[in-house]
Amino acid sequence: MRRVELSYSFADRARGGWIRNALMDLLHAVQEHGSISRAAQALGLSYRHVWGELKRWETELGQPLIVWDKGQPARLAPFGEKLLWAERQAQARIAPQVEALHADLERAFAVAFDASAQVLTLFASHDEGLSLLRESAGAQAGLHLDIRFCGSVDAISALNEGRCTLAGFHSSRQPGLGSHTQRAYQPLLQPGRHKLIGFAQRSQGLLVAPGNPLGLRTLGDVARRRARFAHRAIGSGTRLLCEELLAEEGVAAADLSPGEAAEPSHGAVAHAVASGAADAGLGIAAAAQARGLDFVPLVEEHYFLACLKDTLEQPATRALREVLQSATWQAQLGALTGYQPWRSGEVLSLRQELPWWDLPPKRIRPRKS
Repeated sequence: MRRVELSYSFADRARGGWIRNALMDLLHAVQEHGSISRAAQALGLSYRHVWGELKRWETELGQPLIVWDKGQPARLAPFGEKLLWAERQAQARIAPQVEALHADLERAFAVAFDASAQVLTLFASHDEGLSLLRESAGAQAGLHLDIRFCGSVDAISALNEGRCTLAGFHSSRQPGLGSHTQRAYQPLLQPGRHKLIGFAQRSQGLLVAPGNPLGLRTLGDVARRRARFAHRAIGSGTRLLCEELLAEEGVAAADLSPGEAAEPSHGAVAHAVASGAADAGLGIAAAAQARGLDFVPLVEEHYFLACLKDTLEQPATRALREVLQSATWQAQLGALTGYQPWRSGEVLSLRQELPWWDLPPKRIRPRKS
C-alpha cells in the first residue's frame, strides 16, 4: 500500500485547485501532448529530466507507465492511464475539501503578513464564479474571501448559526418551480432579518459525452434510457434543482439510475461523465467545457449571496459589494462559460427575488412517464 504525503507551497492560484503531484503532472502532460519532448516543453522541464523521472517511477512502481515504441508517439500504458484516471477522480471528489484547506492556510497567512487584512467568510454551494471572485476581491480590494463549499442548505444554516458572514445559494428563475426549493430554503430565511446580494445568472443542464451519443435532452430521457446518472449530494442546490425538474416532468427520482456515488461538485460530475463512470449528470456549462463534454442547457438560475441585514454595512461586506459592481469583475464573470452578471452587488429583497416565496407549500406527486 503506497502512502500519500501532502505538502503545500506559496504560488499563484492560476493552476487551479489541485493538490499537485509531480508524477501525475508528467502523465497528464504526456497524455495531452503525445510526446515526451512536447510534455517537457509544456512543463518547462528538459527532455532528459522527464524521460529519467518516468523511467524512475516505472522502476519504483514495478509497472510500465509509458508505451516506449521506437519511432512512435509516446502514449500512456494501461497502468499509466488507470493511475491518472484514479488520481483525477479522487481529486475531483475532494475538490471542495481542498478549497477549504486552501482557505484555512491562506487566511492564516493573510493575517500573518498583514494584521489589518480584511477577511470575509463565505459558505456556499459549489460555483466556479466564486473561485474566480476570490482572485478579483484580493486584487481589487485586498479582501481575503474565505470560501467553504458545501450544500446550499448547509450554507444558509451556517449563516444563521454565525459561522459565516455570507451564504451562497441558487434558485431557478422559473416561477413554477416552487415545491422542493421552497421547502428547503423558506424555513431558513426571514424577510427583515436576511438580505440578498445579487451575484450571477448561470446555466445548468445535462453534462454528456461528446456528441451526446445517447441523445439525452431531458432528465426524462435519462430515466427512460436507463442512462447512468451522476447525482449531486443531498442538500446541494443542484440536487434540489434536479428534484424540481424531475417533478416538472412527472418522473420519480428513483427512476434515475445512479452512478457510483453522489458527487460533491460540478467538476466531480464532469469527471464522472468524462471518465465513463456515468452517462450524464446535472451541472454548469463551465464544468462541461473544462472536461471537453457536451452541454444540454435545461434552466437558467440566479445565484445569490445571503447575509444578515445588520452585516450589510460592515467594511468587508461593503468592499465585496463594490468589487461585484465593478466593470472589471463583471467582465471577468461574463467571460466564464455559461455565466453573466446579474444585479451583481445590489441589495435585494427576499420576497421580490424569490418567485416562490409567497406561494403556499405544495406537494408534488411524481408520476411515471
